[in-house]
Amino acid sequence: MKLDELKSPPGSIKRIKRVGRGMGSGHGKTSTRGHKGQKSRSGGGIRPGFEGGQMPLQRRIPKRGFTNIFKTDYAIVNVKDLNVFEDGTIITPELLVNQGIIKKVKSGGVKVLGNGELQRKLIVKANKISKQAAGKIADLGGEIEVI
Repeated sequence: MKLDELKSPPGSIKRIKRVGRGMGSGHGKTSTRGHKGQKSRSGGGIRPGFEGGQMPLQRRIPKRGFTNIFKTDYAIVNVKDLNVFEDGTIITPELLVNQGIIKKVKSGGVKVLGNGELQRKLIVKANKISKQAAGKIADLGGEIEVI
């Protein structure tokens, strides 16, 4: 077989339906839309999920769950992430954003968690600090300040 002998298998290529090209084409006048009605008009049709005025399935099914609107959201930092700083550095939420450790300070502020090992003596200023993280910072002689 050569490249010039290649051709598509029969039935794999379907001619497109060219509508609105005159009566002789078989798809003229109403352009296969039929007479009158919502679907024959330009811009006509119904939105997805519309059931002809019947209460849609999405609204018939009972809703579940709960969203607490008073939830405090914290930007989370683990103690292992603080090893990039030098000894004696004062770590503030602004410094963490500038270094790219967190993307932004969320509504609740910054919370330091105790995941990983810490090798630096640091002064940490955060909105919340877990007991495990506080223990690891204090063991190395660091200081903790809750903002």
